[in-house]
Amino acid sequence: MKNHHNIISANQLHKNQNDPNLIILDATINKVIDKASIRIPNARFFDIKKKFSDISAPFPSTLPSKAQFETEAQNLGINKASWIVVYDDKGIYSSTRVWWLFKVFGFKNVAVLDGGLPEWQQHNLPVENYTNESYTKGDFEADFHTNLMTNFEGVNQFLKDENTLIIDARSQARFQCLVDEPKAGLRRGTIPNSKNLPYPDLFEGHTLKSVVELSRIFSNLVEEKKTLVFSCGSGITACILALAATLCNFKTNLIVYDGSWTEYGSLTD
Repeated sequence: MKNHHNIISANQLHKNQNDPNLIILDATINKVIDKASIRIPNARFFDIKKKFSDISAPFPSTLPSKAQFETEAQNLGINKASWIVVYDDKGIYSSTRVWWLFKVFGFKNVAVLDGGLPEWQQHNLPVENYTNESYTKGDFEADFHTNLMTNFEGVNQFLKDENTLIIDARSQARFQCLVDEPKAGLRRGTIPNSKNLPYPDLFEGHTLKSVVELSRIFSNLVEEKKTLVFSCGSGITACILALAATLCNFKTNLIVYDGSWTEYGSLTD
């Protein structure tokens, strides 16, 4: 099976589990892998924090280099001919970050499991415990699409562009500076002229709302803009907005602000 639709249901994945080119990735953040850890059968752990981020960077979950991403993807046995389904244990959370990373590094045949592990288990589909495994090195090759990510300097340029809208996925309370940021020492604040779309507003239970509903939500927020830049706390949930906008087939440039408020709030007064 080839999946170019960016999202896949639990039942669709279950029907295709025996496809030899399928690779399932568990993108749960800060997961401790031991004998008690459960997974969708044959899933491989995608370690966002330690292997697929630049750990030398000052901000969390920073985009890795092309060479790092390519090497770590190959170590997971990912090939040019693979098709990837990624999930996490919250429903849809960090899985979208992995989906976006593959897009950034030029791999299109990747989909997010709608509802993640909770939805999978709700359908009484099989799970198993993790075991120690090694994989035959894959032939994945990265092609860095720099236009899909931006940084502090890029955001400051976008702020000068009237055809760009920055959308923040944080909660309304955080966006309106009513509560402290969860990261210790990080000031409250908001990127100037940005708008707020809390990512939980896009869900019905564990799964995303219908494309019709998602389109209505975005249409109430987005005017005619050529570029949408998605931000959040540290570049994770911004990717949920990017997925939803992609599903709505927006004819605009979709960009994720990698450092998001953690970077912006740290580098501005």
